[in-house]
Amino acid sequence: MASAPVRIDVPTPSRAYSVTIGDGALDQLAKTLDELRAPPRRFIVSSPLVWRMHGAQMSRAGGGAEPILVPDGERYKQLATVSRIYDALVRVNADRASTLITFGGGVIGDMAGFAAATYLRGIALVHVPTTLLAQVDSAIGGKVGVNHPLGKNLIGSFYQPLAVVIDPLVLGTLARREFRAGLYEVIKYGMTSSRPLFDRVAAERKAIFARAPEALTAIIAESCRIKAAVVAADEREAGPRRILNFGHTAGHALEAVTKYRRFRHGEAVGYGMLVAAALATARGALADRDRQALADLVASLGPLPPVSDLSASQMLEAMQHDKKVVAGRLHFVLPTTIGATSIVDDVSEKELRAALKQVGFAK
Repeated sequence: MASAPVRIDVPTPSRAYSVTIGDGALDQLAKTLDELRAPPRRFIVSSPLVWRMHGAQMSRAGGGAEPILVPDGERYKQLATVSRIYDALVRVNADRASTLITFGGGVIGDMAGFAAATYLRGIALVHVPTTLLAQVDSAIGGKVGVNHPLGKNLIGSFYQPLAVVIDPLVLGTLARREFRAGLYEVIKYGMTSSRPLFDRVAAERKAIFARAPEALTAIIAESCRIKAAVVAADEREAGPRRILNFGHTAGHALEAVTKYRRFRHGEAVGYGMLVAAALATARGALADRDRQALADLVASLGPLPPVSDLSASQMLEAMQHDKKVVAGRLHFVLPTTIGATSIVDDVSEKELRAALKQVGFAK
């Protein structure tokens, strides 16, 4: 049974916009854009794989616009790929009366969003995310950008979209590993902000993996509500928004160390949450039963790629290039219970090494 559409407002200081979640929302995209008075010249940025799966439907929904297809994946999330988007826009004389529609996962959204933020100093942007991770996380909040060889998302901007349109039905073609990667981000929201969401994922795992509409829409909507509230309170990550980095400090380092080739982003965040929980438990900030509950839920989703060949020293070096290093001090988001976190800046190298070893990294 199709679930009723959900609308979530994101009232940021720079732009207020809405997230629309509903089965069949993609088919209503042209109408939605017209109601928003989105500029009439509309360009779609997607990947060859997503376009092969959903291009015919998206082309109809987007008014027949020709797609700009670029390679997907973290290793392509770089300025060279964004330049290909610029090249395509320049060739067709795209002007400020243009709307750029991102149609893909988080990497496509980040790259095309950065292109929209910087082409002609900014054109209208609409996100239509096609992965669970993008639907619950990266499409909302205005973070756009690319990676640098030494660190993730070091080049970027804050640029809010006109709208985010989420159609859970497109997840029907998503590979199980990609779907699972998105669930780690849902667990992140549960750990930082909502015990009920954490428990829901554990209790309804079978229905969620079966892509049952009601189960899926519920966890997407709750994740979006949490992120919208955090972003509205702290658009540019000056304070409260930092909680959304839970699991990302070690996670980003893991991606950098493996050159963005071995892990999906969500998988790296899964490891990052385990590292943060191990740190918090060792400090006495988190009860071991809560650490174990997180470890059990992460494990229940399926096996993570191994890390036993990677050293704590490699991870520590990569963390020094993290965006969360401020005045030489690494800020770490640590859980204090399921549903709450704290931010610390005094984690020692010895503590980090012990936590990394506990999670499975080599010395």
